[in-house]
Order: sequence, then C-alpha cells, then structure tokens
Amino acid sequence: MSSSSCCVLFGSSDADGTRRALSSRFHFLSQSLSFDYGFPEVLLMRVLLVEDNPILAQSLADALSSARFAVDHMADGEAADHVLHTQDYALVILDLGLPKLDGLEVLRRLRARRNPVPVLILTAHGSVEDRVRGLDLGADDYLAKPFELTELEARARALIRRSLGHDHVRVECGPLEFDSVDRSFRLNNDALALTPRERSVLEVLILRNGRAINKETLSEKIFGLDESVNADAIEIYVHRLRKKLEGSGVAIVTLRGLGYLLEAQPS
Repeated sequence: MSSSSCCVLFGSSDADGTRRALSSRFHFLSQSLSFDYGFPEVLLMRVLLVEDNPILAQSLADALSSARFAVDHMADGEAADHVLHTQDYALVILDLGLPKLDGLEVLRRLRARRNPVPVLILTAHGSVEDRVRGLDLGADDYLAKPFELTELEARARALIRRSLGHDHVRVECGPLEFDSVDRSFRLNNDALALTPRERSVLEVLILRNGRAINKETLSEKIFGLDESVNADAIEIYVHRLRKKLEGSGVAIVTLRGLGYLLEAQPS
C-alpha cells in the first residue's frame, strides 16, 4: 500500500474471523469483487436520550458524555418525535413511560418513516410485555431499570457498531489508525492524545471516506442541539489537530468551497 493511501479493515463477525480490506477509495477488494462502500451519514457519537425523569436523565447524559458521546435530551415523546423528523442520530435511547406521547408510539412512528437508527428501549424491571412490544415494533435492544451505567455504555457502543454492519471497524489513513471499539487513535503506532472534541472532529473526518465536509455540517455532527457553540470552534479544533498531526504523514487539508478533508501525505 502506498504512503498516500487509506484503508478500512473490518473485524468480521463470521466464525472464520475473515478480515476484509478496502482501498483508499473504499472499494471492496475481497474475493475479487469490487464496489463502492460508504459509511452511513450518521455521526457515531451523537445520541438522542428520551427520558422524562430529570435526575435519571442527567445521570445517563453525564455517563454518555464521559464515554465520548454528544447527547441531546428530550423529556417527552412529542419533542422526541419532532426532533427525529429533523435530526440524524447514531442511537436513540428511549424510555417507554413518557408524557405527551409514549415511547412505543415514538418508536412506531420512527419505524413507519423507515428510519433505521438503532433504538435501545428502557423498561421497568419485570415489564416483559413492554419489552416484547418494543422489540416487535423495531427496537434493537432493551435495558430493564435499574441498570449499571457501564452496561448502558457497552450496549450503546455495540448497537452503533452493529448498525454499521460490523462488530469492529479499524480505519487507517497513512500512519493514523482509528479503532471503533474504543474510539481510540494511534499515530505511527503510538497512542494519540486528544481531547474529547478533538477526537470527535478527527473521527468524523476519518470516516468521511475521502470526502470533504464543510464547517457547518461538521459542527452539526459534533455539538448537541442545546450547546452554545462559538462560531470559530471548529476552526480552533482543526488548528489543534493540525499541530498534533504535523509532519506525521497525514494532514487535514482545506478544499476551497468544499471544506475539510483528511488525507495521507506522500512520503
């Protein structure tokens, strides 16, 4: 592989553990077949949390934020249904006992629109009927209250990976490597120290499949709906990342009129 190329390696869920490689333009090369492969236009770290209990909601949001997710919170079913018409998420965490519109109806409407976003429903302990109805309506998984926050985080990561069609995705762009399991980066085989926001920006860029992304779209993918964002925030994070990647063989370039692009540099 040349120094200017990038590739994606998938950890297969098949029994034989076959790994499949894609070229810098993300063409599938296994078994002499070739076709374009693109990741879904869904931000891996953006989650919609729908929970009407403010104390529980804050606890869940804090845990998810600590696990490097950007969290939007809605406290009733109508608000959740509305935002799901206009925003894209990597995951929806949905309580069923909601005011204004119950969680099962939110889920039913979501699937009626053929929205495939993974949904993790939260149910009362012992509520088998709700679990069955939720799964029948298209929920991907459930957690019965009370539950451990670490289990919520693990299930969230697993559902997002599964939605990509693979349990494990490792992306390489020159000397830069990204591992989807723990969302870690390595540069020239060494761990790359990043702040949570820097990590989120770099993750979006490396998963763009060699396509540019403009500043406004990047900002929408990184920040939650209720966050107050400085107009220069994205430029600041990109500047910091450029410093950390400087001279490494991979760089964030600006394409006039198109936005930012992560690319490997020729040696």
